[in-house]
Amino acid sequence: MRSWMVTALVSSALLVACGTNVVNPVTGQTERSAMSEEAEVAEGAKGHQEVLQEYGVVNNPALQSYVNALGQRLAGQSHRSQLQWRFTVLDSPEINAFALPGGYVYVTRGIMAYMDSEADLAGVIGHEIGHVTARHGAQRATSQQNAGLGVLAASVLGAVAEAYGVAGAGQLAGQVSQNVAAGYIASYGREQELQADGLGAEYLFRTRYDPRNMIDVIKVLKNQELFAADQAKAEGRPVPAKGDWLSSHPSNDQRLETISRLAAQYQTRERYDDDGRNRYLQAIQSMNFGDSPDQGLVRGQNFYHEPLGLALTAPAGWYVQNEPEQLAFINTARDAALLVRVVPSAAGKAPADVVRNLLKPTQGRLEPTTINGLQASRFTGARAGANGSSMPVEATVITGPGDRVYLLQSTAKDANALARARAGLREAEGSFRALTAQDRAAARPWVIKTAPYPKGGFAELAKNSPIARPEQQLRLINGYYGGGEPAVGQLVKVVVPK
Repeated sequence: MRSWMVTALVSSALLVACGTNVVNPVTGQTERSAMSEEAEVAEGAKGHQEVLQEYGVVNNPALQSYVNALGQRLAGQSHRSQLQWRFTVLDSPEINAFALPGGYVYVTRGIMAYMDSEADLAGVIGHEIGHVTARHGAQRATSQQNAGLGVLAASVLGAVAEAYGVAGAGQLAGQVSQNVAAGYIASYGREQELQADGLGAEYLFRTRYDPRNMIDVIKVLKNQELFAADQAKAEGRPVPAKGDWLSSHPSNDQRLETISRLAAQYQTRERYDDDGRNRYLQAIQSMNFGDSPDQGLVRGQNFYHEPLGLALTAPAGWYVQNEPEQLAFINTARDAALLVRVVPSAAGKAPADVVRNLLKPTQGRLEPTTINGLQASRFTGARAGANGSSMPVEATVITGPGDRVYLLQSTAKDANALARARAGLREAEGSFRALTAQDRAAARPWVIKTAPYPKGGFAELAKNSPIARPEQQLRLINGYYGGGEPAVGQLVKVVVPK
């Protein structure tokens, strides 16, 4: 339940009208730029602090050191080795990696769970280094200035994130598109992503990793697409469409074809060092998989947040979406939801103050009640809509464990959808409770371990796995979603309760 603030990562102050001529370190060509190298470093440093605040870092010094050492090796062979590079593992389950200008590179533990070797991770990091060395952030800043758009907003962060993001990237891209002219910026995305793929392969080659490991990275992303489509079909949902904002970027099919051709250009008879698979598997031992307990755990229809001491349960068939700034229970029709937020101290603690400051109603009434022994007040009323019309407002203010105040707001596409979903919304609201002993037992985080591949295959490993669709997900994290099997006895990744 963190606020999402990436839209302020790059300020407009540095987008000066005149710009300067700079030589691109990768191409050697002179280009007009709104950002000097000093400006890139300054903006990266500013954005770095916000990224750390919003995501948090994985509390594992050994893992952080391992990733940083790998990144420094790659950066040392890059076109901008003189930068002071920083590599950070973020505490996020999203399958993502991104970079800020000036040498700040991030990988999530989510994407690390799906990499199979050190060389695979090097491919991810090399791609992000390529964005920085080719000055893609500065190019985007310049393109926005030339288009008269004023500020870069989050295009540096978002533009790199969607390259690898699967879970969450669409949401991020949607937020970016609300703040910048997404179509204009996207026109630069295809060329830059493919260039970063090529630079990633080059940096792999320079550090004696096989450039063909870039192919493995793209295959991981392709398998994520297949898994997401299969999961949607299994749940009776529409398969995610490809005609969205990200479609203006290269598809994983196109990237796979392009990087396969690029990797083939390198001398395959060159002696490469080993791919570091054993080192990598050792480094990610006991790394959290899925949700972080610090940010709340989704287990089926249940949500547990041990640091806050609370739990909720979604109605059957509803979806639980744990977002950075709020928890959402979404109905099957996806036209209504219960949004759960921690009330900021500035909004007050008294229910009337919370309603007035956060909901800004034009009329309504508060009625005291209790929910599972917790003091609450239910508000029913209206507020002014964007076009001046009156919109219904239904919300409940609850004082939870530790005297924290929460706002549970019912929202829907329209009044009819709200009426249809009201019973489910009340059911979800009524599940708000302090953690019980049973809840605490169920709220164990999951971690990555390794185990020898058994004769019974993934089906045997799935018997003891706590994750949903275990056989399919175990295939996915081990790179066999499209078929095939490891050798019996080979170490593979498994997911177990901590």
